[in-house]
Amino acid sequence: MRWFLYLVAAGLLAYLLTGFTQVRPGERAVVRRFGKVVDISGPGLLVGLPYGMDRVDRVPVDLVRRVRVGFQPQADDMDETTPAGQLLTGDQNLVNVQVVVDYAVDSAHIEDYVVNVERSDGVIARTAEAVLAEWLAGRNVDEVLIAGKAELPAVLTRRVAALLRPYRLGVRIQGASVSYLFPPDEVKREFDQVSSAQTEIGTTVHKARQQAAGRLNAAEAEQDRLGKMTAAYVQEQLVGARAEAASFEKRLRQYQESRRTNPHYLAQIWWNEIGKVFARLRENGRIDLLDNHLGSDGLDITIAPPLPKKK
Repeated sequence: MRWFLYLVAAGLLAYLLTGFTQVRPGERAVVRRFGKVVDISGPGLLVGLPYGMDRVDRVPVDLVRRVRVGFQPQADDMDETTPAGQLLTGDQNLVNVQVVVDYAVDSAHIEDYVVNVERSDGVIARTAEAVLAEWLAGRNVDEVLIAGKAELPAVLTRRVAALLRPYRLGVRIQGASVSYLFPPDEVKREFDQVSSAQTEIGTTVHKARQQAAGRLNAAEAEQDRLGKMTAAYVQEQLVGARAEAASFEKRLRQYQESRRTNPHYLAQIWWNEIGKVFARLRENGRIDLLDNHLGSDGLDITIAPPLPKKK
């Protein structure tokens, strides 16, 4: 009889110990008493009512969870008409796409997460699929394949978070990534050829733009050089013209002063200049004195003058 009492006492003690829960760092404990949330505790030893009256859910709030949505490259979809993750683009082409959505528990709404934890992954996956279908339907296949991996993560993070808000899942979308984005295997070769041609076109356009930029720079440099030469020539001509004008004004003043005392001063200037011209002509062999052509028979002017001297 005594052993039975000991057994009952041990069982009662064990039952009472179910009211003690150790909450580890990085976790939050949600206490539900008869189904109603009555407390949310942080790390440490939690003392409550035994099992059956209290239910304690320990939730790791620092853990990042991951939901994979879309095409499965290794899956056997031979029996399916349209494999999962094979979606239509805006120009009625098919693409296979798989994305990953990362989320964590929102510690400010942890009780919502505890209540909806069983359906969280499914709701997030369906929401991500809806966002994918919407984004793909608004673009042609070239835009999807070229810009999808760069643009989709931000779109998924923003749109999925906004669409999940009314469901009160108690989660926070951390980010998203595109892990697979290719055309179906049946047409992948043709798409690769188109992509290669587009890459070649892009390379050619880039080279052409580089050449155009180089020629433009060379033309601008030549324009700058010619502009500087023109400015220097204009300045040189301007300085020369000013010097000639100053010399003319000086000689004009000299003429005006000398004319009062010498009425033939202008004729004297003219003969001086003519003398300089004849002197240069004679040096070049263009004219000669008639005395050099007098002979015993008289004046002989049939001899051609010598050719001008080469300088």
